[in-house]
Amino acid sequence: MPNSDNHPIYVVGLCGSLRQGSTTHAALTIALAGAREVGAEVELLDLNEYQLIFHGAVADESEYPSDVFKLKEKVKRAHGILLGTPEYHGSFSGVLKNALDLMRYEEFENKVVGLIGVSGGRMGAGNALSMLRTVGATLRAWVIPNDVSIPRASEAFDENGDLYDPEMTERVKAVGRQVTQFAALCNSR
Repeated sequence: MPNSDNHPIYVVGLCGSLRQGSTTHAALTIALAGAREVGAEVELLDLNEYQLIFHGAVADESEYPSDVFKLKEKVKRAHGILLGTPEYHGSFSGVLKNALDLMRYEEFENKVVGLIGVSGGRMGAGNALSMLRTVGATLRAWVIPNDVSIPRASEAFDENGDLYDPEMTERVKAVGRQVTQFAALCNSR
């Protein structure tokens, strides 16, 4: 799906889990596949691959490690952003919070954002998604109304990272497709 410059819509997935074999990573991979189905160029941004610093640890942004600027640039270049997180203690992950705290409005303003949460429990990741929705709005992004919460995530995925439930797979892919489609609309001027 091209934008007004006839370039593909670029959608990134920001993974808020550092765990090897993460269900958050698996869910974002599925959502990005949905974005790719409607023509997006996609990239999963695994925070394990970036040397970040804790927000507030240095007096000036010029002291940030270069990976902070690489991450910020990829998010800034994106037309659409998928935020994926496990729900920890009723909120989204600290690693995702820190990554978001390292960014500013220019990375998110007027971007289309989709939310995906996973949870070990049967209640799902509703609290984490609600809080991420607030963060997205505060960063002046357009957070799509449909999000996905995957309860009992350790039982929801097979060894290949695919969801057992085809309906849930479709819901996760739909978030990626919608982010791409709305981002294309926003960039069609």
